[in-house]
Amino acid sequence: MSRLAAGVVLVTAREDALDLDGPDGEDVGMTATAFMSVSLDPPLVLVSLREGSRMDDLLAEQPLWAVSVLSESQRHIAGRFAMKGRISDRLLFEDIPYVRGEIAGAPLVGGALATLECRTEQRVAAGDHTLVIGRVLTAQVPSADGGPLTYFKGRYRQLG
Repeated sequence: MSRLAAGVVLVTAREDALDLDGPDGEDVGMTATAFMSVSLDPPLVLVSLREGSRMDDLLAEQPLWAVSVLSESQRHIAGRFAMKGRISDRLLFEDIPYVRGEIAGAPLVGGALATLECRTEQRVAAGDHTLVIGRVLTAQVPSADGGPLTYFKGRYRQLG
């Protein structure tokens, strides 16, 4: 499957605070290359999450999430959120420009080619992954500059 080129997205969600009297919740992000459009009517997308990953666990409880379609100049963001054994997500978001989605409240990366806010419609167990199908609630095209970031043969690449 490494011979199949894929677009790169950042999936984000807002984790609720554990204690109502404690600090606000935390932003969580994950780089994904297994992301696709499923339907235009209704507008549905699908992301594949490793079973038991932090994002899989979070989206099992939090139905609202967001997607930022990364541009070729955002390779550093993809790499940062794909690291294994990484530092807390709060620190990973620290120097990345983003706005909060009006519906999901999750980060939408500045300079992304497109951003979506979604609500989970269905979760499907598939081997060692969970396929999360989400209804698109909002879609924006904040930046038309540059090409998409792609992943091919185990590396991030640019078209052309």
